Amino acid sequence: MIQTSELSVVFPDGSRLQFAPWQLAQGEASLLMGNSGSGKTTLLHLLAGLRRPSAGTIRIADTELWQLSPAKVDRFRGRCIGLIFQQPHLLPSLTVVQNLAAAQYFAGLPLNRKRIDEVLAELNLTHRAYAFPYQMSQGEQQRAAIARAMLNQPKVILADEPTASLDDTNCQAVANLLLAQAARYKATLVIATHDTRLKKLITHHYTL
Repeated sequence: MIQTSELSVVFPDGSRLQFAPWQLAQGEASLLMGNSGSGKTTLLHLLAGLRRPSAGTIRIADTELWQLSPAKVDRFRGRCIGLIFQQPHLLPSLTVVQNLAAAQYFAGLPLNRKRIDEVLAELNLTHRAYAFPYQMSQGEQQRAAIARAMLNQPKVILADEPTASLDDTNCQAVANLLLAQAARYKATLVIATHDTRLKKLITHHYTL
C-alpha cells in the first residue's frame, strides 16, 4: 500500500534528508517517529503528495505518485489519502457540513450528503453538523477534521502529531479513534509523532 525507495530531499541551503526504504501493507498501522527536526513532517508531506522529492520513488495504492501530473496528484490525494494535522485547519467561514462538502468538491467527487451524514454519525458529530468551527470545542474540531479525512474512504490515512497537545485521556481517545476508522475502511495508517505514549497502542515503528 505504501512503498518508498531511495527517497531524498535537498533543501535550498544545500542540506539533504535521505530516507531509508519503507513498506507498509494495506490495513497496517505504523508510527513515524523521530525528534523535532528529524524530517517526520517532510516525509509525511512527501507521502501525501504535498512536496516533490529530489530523488526516489513513492508508490501508494499501486500508483507511482510522482509520475502523475500536479493536477492528478491533487485529485489522487483527495480521493485516496486522508490527511489529519495537529491543528484541525477547518475553513472558519463554513459549517461542519460545508467543510465536508468542500472535501468532496476538491476531490472532484459529486456532493454526497448521505455519506456526509454517515461519517458525522460515526464520529458522534451529527448534533454539530451546522456549527461553525469557532462554536466547537477543540475535541469536536479534531473529530470534524478526522471526519473530513475519512469522508472519501481513503486507502491511506496520514496524521501529523495528532496527539501532541492532548492529555493522556484525550491522547488515547484520538489514537483509538484513528485506529478504529482505519480498521473500518481497511486503510493504512501512518502517525508522525514524537509522542511515546502511542507506542503502547501501535507497535510498528519507522524511526528517523
